[in-house]
Amino acid sequence: MSDHTPPAAEVRGGVLVVVPTYDEATTLPTTLARLRAAVPDAHVLVVDDGSPDGTGDVADRLAHGDAAVDVLHRPGKQGLGSAYVAGFRWALDRGAAVVVEMDADGSHQPEELPRLLAALHGPAGPGLVIGSRWVPGGRVVNWPRHREVLSRAGNTYTRLALGMPVRDATAGFRAFRADVLAALPLGEVASEGYCFQVDLAWRVVRGGGVVQEVPITFVERAEGRSKMSRAIVREALVRVTLWGIERHLRAAARAVVGAAGAVGHRVGRRT
Repeated sequence: MSDHTPPAAEVRGGVLVVVPTYDEATTLPTTLARLRAAVPDAHVLVVDDGSPDGTGDVADRLAHGDAAVDVLHRPGKQGLGSAYVAGFRWALDRGAAVVVEMDADGSHQPEELPRLLAALHGPAGPGLVIGSRWVPGGRVVNWPRHREVLSRAGNTYTRLALGMPVRDATAGFRAFRADVLAALPLGEVASEGYCFQVDLAWRVVRGGGVVQEVPITFVERAEGRSKMSRAIVREALVRVTLWGIERHLRAAARAVVGAAGAVGHRVGRRT
């Protein structure tokens, strides 16, 4: 962690935005400036995985000049999912009331964060608000056609396999109520990449939480390289398929138990 670590009381009760980084030295300063302008009261935690391009040093300089920015340094690239889990624990340990996920590359528009935060405190009472590309009003900018097809198809498959009423379960721009996040078994979450986002959303739904989607504009990064890879897609496909199979097996088992109970009840009445 950087040497600029504010007392826990400075974070307690507010909004904390977790921004994971790996080789984002060129995009991070602009992203943080926009974020601090859009939500001035928010605290920011940059979680850097030893970026070879010096992103960690850039983050330290930004933190030195802004008491609302902190940096968590991790030794080497350990994955998006574990970076977020580390950031979540940091936030929860310091009493944040709301924990936000946001990319550093400019694809998530900080100016849209106030709408996610407003929805989190809205009448639907959601525990998780997702900035969604695939609900009415959501859109993507400068994405190649194959990326859009892949994302839409993947989210449709996820929705059908898991029975989860979320149209953009792979989205990484989201806000959690801290009490909902704290109730999740973060130590059991081993997913990475887009699968990590599906995993958390599904755990919220299975726990009885409400997930609300807010339309956003997702803008393809103009600098640096996308972290998308075949391995990330493959992990998501395999894990979602296995989760879907487990879900259907549990449903079948419940149906068998229910049917056996009904038969036993009828037999008992006849005797």
